[in-house]
Amino acid sequence: MKTLHVLLLLLGVATTSTVFAQDQKPRASAHSTVTGANIKVVYGQPKKKGRDIFGGLVPYGQVWRLGADEATEITFDKDATFGGKPVKKGTYTLFAIPTATTWTFILNGKLGQWGAFDYEKNKAQDVLSVVVPSTQTTKEVEVFTITLPAGKLVLDWDKTHVEVPVKF
Repeated sequence: MKTLHVLLLLLGVATTSTVFAQDQKPRASAHSTVTGANIKVVYGQPKKKGRDIFGGLVPYGQVWRLGADEATEITFDKDATFGGKPVKKGTYTLFAIPTATTWTFILNGKLGQWGAFDYEKNKAQDVLSVVVPSTQTTKEVEVFTITLPAGKLVLDWDKTHVEVPVKF
């Protein structure tokens, strides 16, 4: 009887350890932090993996988190203009609504959001939105990439390229 209890106890410990180990799997996508003069962006970097991205995996006309996992966050170290509109120093959640020819970028004051699932609930905390053109390229980019060259925020993924002017 004691042996049975010990075996059940060990089985329980092994099962519990396995469950906790599964909870600590690495994220599905790589994450990146890019910095420029007075600006920082933290985002997940999904890969194309042969999928149709814009208009497919990322539907046109719907709010997107700009990456994978947690919603993308953007920090301005001082007051700036983003897409020509004034924005105060601080950290914001950055969303976009892509279409085939333009993207609407949204800065939202609610931090710590997972994806864009609760965006509608937090929409009242939008700080600004700007619309910019998107262009199609011949070069295919496998990994969703955000860069911060002087004076702009640039997004590249699949064959889509988008730029938002940023000034301090």
